[in-house]
Amino acid sequence: MKILIVNKFLYPQGGAETYILKTGDYLQKHGHEVQYFGMQDDRNLVGNELNLETHHLDFRSKNISRFLYPFRIIYSFEAKRKIQRVARQFKPDIVHFNNINYQLTPSIIDGIAELGIPMVQTVHDFQLICPNHLLLNLRRKKPCDLCVEGNKWNCTYNKCIHGSLIKSILGSIEGKLYQKRNTYNKIERFICPSYFLQSMLARDKRFQGKTEVLHNFIEINQKSEGLKKKDYVLYFGRLSEEKDITGLLRACRLCPEIPFVIAGDGPLKHLLSDLPPNVRYVGFQKGDALLRLVAQARFSLYFSVWYENCPLSVLESQSLGTPVLANRIGGIPELIIDGKTGILINEFSPENYAKQIHMLYQDREKLAVMEKGCRERSDFLTLASYCERLQHIFENILESRYKDET
Repeated sequence: MKILIVNKFLYPQGGAETYILKTGDYLQKHGHEVQYFGMQDDRNLVGNELNLETHHLDFRSKNISRFLYPFRIIYSFEAKRKIQRVARQFKPDIVHFNNINYQLTPSIIDGIAELGIPMVQTVHDFQLICPNHLLLNLRRKKPCDLCVEGNKWNCTYNKCIHGSLIKSILGSIEGKLYQKRNTYNKIERFICPSYFLQSMLARDKRFQGKTEVLHNFIEINQKSEGLKKKDYVLYFGRLSEEKDITGLLRACRLCPEIPFVIAGDGPLKHLLSDLPPNVRYVGFQKGDALLRLVAQARFSLYFSVWYENCPLSVLESQSLGTPVLANRIGGIPELIIDGKTGILINEFSPENYAKQIHMLYQDREKLAVMEKGCRERSDFLTLASYCERLQHIFENILESRYKDET
C-alpha cells in the first residue's frame, strides 16, 4: 500500500509529530511505501521524492512577509498545488492527514479530493469543531463548547485565540469558510484518540457516522523494571494555564511535608522561579532521564482543566508503574482505572488537590496496589497493535471505494 502522510511539522515538535514519525516508520518497515508532505524546516526528518514542501511560516517573525500570513493560514493555494504534484508523482492509495491547519490549511483536502484519492484524518485536537483547538475559554478559564453546534463567531466575541481580536477573527473566518464549503465532508474517516472526542464530533452533522476511536499507542519500556520508588510526587508536562499550573503550585504549598518534582516547559515557566523548599523544578526532560523520573515517582499529577483528548503523560505514567491522580475531565477517565491505576477527582481546586495528594501519599498500601495494577495492565495499544488497526482502517476504506466503483 502507498500512503502519503501529511502534517504541518515533519520533525519531533509535539505529540502529533511523534505519532506520524513512529507510525510512518513502522508501516514502511512492514512493507508499505510511505512519503510525507508538510512545511519546510531545516529540522525535517522525512519528506517526499520531489522534495516539495510549503514555505516556512514563522508567526513570531518580524519579516515583511508576515503581513501575508492572514491570507495564507486560511487557504493556501501553494500547499494545494504542491500536494497535488506530490500525489500525482507518488500515486498514493490513501492520504493520511494529521495536523494541517494554519501552516498547510484544509485547501490540501480540496487538492486531494480533486484527484479522487481517499482520505483519512487522525484528529489530534479539537480544531475541527473549535477555532482555538482547546474547547476552552481562556478569559474565563473554563471549558467552552459554544462553537461546536453554534456560531463560529463566538471565537471572536470571546477573543479565544491568545486573547487577540485579530487572531480570533481569523479563527472564526477559517471555521466558517470550511463549514460552508463542506471541506471536511470529503474525508472518509476521522480517527479519534478518545471516545470523548468522538462524542464531541458527533454533535456536528459533518462528522456523524464517520468516526472511529483508536486510543494513542504507548511503548512499554523495559528499562523501568527494577527502579525503586522514591518519595516525591511528580508533575511532568506543559506548563500552561489549561494544565492548571497555578492550582498545582498552590496545592504544593499546602502540602509542605511532601516533596514534589516538576518537569516541563511552557508559557507559565516563570511561575517556577520562586518555589517553596518542598518543590524542585528540573526543567524539560526526555529519554532515559524522563523515564527514570516518572518510574521512580510515588505517583504523578494531571490537573488539567480543559477537555483533554488522550494525554500521553497519563499513559506513560501508568506504563512505567506510576499511578496518576487526575481531574475527571475530557478523555482522561478513559485512560485510568479509578482506584486501581489512579484516582479521578471531581473538584478542581487547589484545596482539593492538596487534600487528595495528602490522602494518597499517606496511604502506601493503596499506592502499592495501584502500582501493581499499572504494571499488570494489558490493554494499552502498542505501536504494532495500533498500526495493525490503522492498516485495517485503510484497507476497509479502499475495499469500500473499490466496491462503489464496480
